[in-house]
Amino acid sequence: MPKVKVKDIQMYYDIRGEGFPLLLIMGFLGNADCWDPLYFIPKLSEHFKLILFDNRGAGRTDVSNKEYSIKLFADDAAGLMDALGIKRAHVLGISMGGMIAQEFALNHSEKVEKLVLASTFCGGEKAVPIPGEAAQVVMDISATLAEKGNWDEKITRKLMPLLFTQEFMEENPGLVDVAVQLFLTAPTPLEALTRQVEAIILSFDAGARLPQIRAPTLILAGKKDRYIPSENAEIMAKLIPNSKIAYFKNSAHMLQEEMEKVTDTVLDFLTTP
Repeated sequence: MPKVKVKDIQMYYDIRGEGFPLLLIMGFLGNADCWDPLYFIPKLSEHFKLILFDNRGAGRTDVSNKEYSIKLFADDAAGLMDALGIKRAHVLGISMGGMIAQEFALNHSEKVEKLVLASTFCGGEKAVPIPGEAAQVVMDISATLAEKGNWDEKITRKLMPLLFTQEFMEENPGLVDVAVQLFLTAPTPLEALTRQVEAIILSFDAGARLPQIRAPTLILAGKKDRYIPSENAEIMAKLIPNSKIAYFKNSAHMLQEEMEKVTDTVLDFLTTP
């Protein structure tokens, strides 16, 4: 497993394809294997050099003793680029990864060519918050994980209704099985889960700073997202100059229901001068 020293931690990373770099930042609890392996990664790797990695504390990257923040995660991603000798890249983040991507674009603007924010929000008072029922699912999973000590398939499946629509899960049980197994390749330990939650809830608020983003920005949102309400896309688009929105009416949080359309939308945005 390739790892590289970034500040105080060893970061796990994976590189796919060739071309101009595209940094992919995964979200809450996810790891570098959680990107769609059937269309998204193969299609994008035909055009770009993909840099996938596990965030601090997630999967195969060290947990560390530092206080977690979204800015710290963004600094880690920038440090990974430096360690790999990559000066500039397109940056795409989903969910918490989209929050990290915002901080990345704000604090490391010289490294960002184009920015894609998927299924995310800007935090703070300007954002539509995570619904209570979704937060409760995470709390229940945390409690079960604390009791059992380790992730297993049963616990992981409790996450799936936050990621996919009920219709998709019923019609594509095999793809849900794949998602569960990809998650379990390198699950996030309870300590890092708790600290990720604290980073999102206690310290992340990019709303007032979003007008400072100068990179052309595409915002993706699923209209059936039960985790981060799609209304956040319009809020961010009004704050980020030179930004546009692509809605996917049949998609939930991971946008898996319309992944080919999502991928083609991203490709069109990144390849159009």
